Amino acid sequence: MRERTMTHLEIEAFFEILKAGSISCAAQNLYVTQPALSRRIKVLEAELGYPLFERNRGKRNIVLTKQGEAFIAVAHKWLGVWQEAQEIKRLNSPRILNLSSVGSVSSYILPDVFEQFSQQYPQVSICFHNYHSYEAYQYIDSGLIDIAFISDHMYYKNVETIPAFFEPMVFVANNSCNYPDSVSPAMLKPSQEILLPWNPEYDAWHDYWFRSRPEFEVSLDQMDLLEHALLWKDTWAIVPASVADKIVGSHVSIHYLSSPPPDRIIYYLKKTCKQTETVSLFLKLLHKKLETIPQVTSYLSGAPD
Repeated sequence: MRERTMTHLEIEAFFEILKAGSISCAAQNLYVTQPALSRRIKVLEAELGYPLFERNRGKRNIVLTKQGEAFIAVAHKWLGVWQEAQEIKRLNSPRILNLSSVGSVSSYILPDVFEQFSQQYPQVSICFHNYHSYEAYQYIDSGLIDIAFISDHMYYKNVETIPAFFEPMVFVANNSCNYPDSVSPAMLKPSQEILLPWNPEYDAWHDYWFRSRPEFEVSLDQMDLLEHALLWKDTWAIVPASVADKIVGSHVSIHYLSSPPPDRIIYYLKKTCKQTETVSLFLKLLHKKLETIPQVTSYLSGAPD
């Protein structure tokens, strides 16, 4: 019988249980059943020949044995070697750039970058995923995606959160509104607003001005309907400058907002101490694109290689 060796799934299970504090929470985070995750740990312990966790009934939180505490350093080394081996495997595999982004960036900035990237690097395929910020952190950590663009800055071990660009939030309105060139938030009618959740800083600004008037025309959590909704009579919205640059036209115009929300910062995520050549090439093209958009300031001129 062939001797069995530990797998990255078992090491991943070990680290996720440590991070989550319980098997049930770790199973939810890894999208597996609790019995399946428990089996991975039992197989790992059987192969090692010692228990990693104390199993005391009545205790909800996981407690490491002395051997389990000592195994943490070994597991980190093992996982590092496994990841290096995966990089070697990719040398003879089709190159794929896996990325994720918030909707406004993927809809209004990235399409042009995708086109340029595909033309310049036809040997690399782009695989786009639509993940929320908290999901993006998890998938960057696990190696399932290479880079992600987010608007909600979080702390996550083994993942770097790096500013990519910032831009002002601007006021746009259907031309039927007849707003003056300069508009105060106090002048706006919430019942005509197309409301979108941009980031926590924007939400705080919005609550300050409109909490006492919570009504709105429509609330969106996706970008797809924004342009259509702004065709409705008397509607308005507050959007990032990069979005306004694309949607302003015969039916929609930009107005100066006297007390605007804080600038929006978009961050990119990458695995700590790791950035592939493919990601670096993509960031350079993104930087060039950002330089062409009015009011958008890129941080990517010195993006790490």
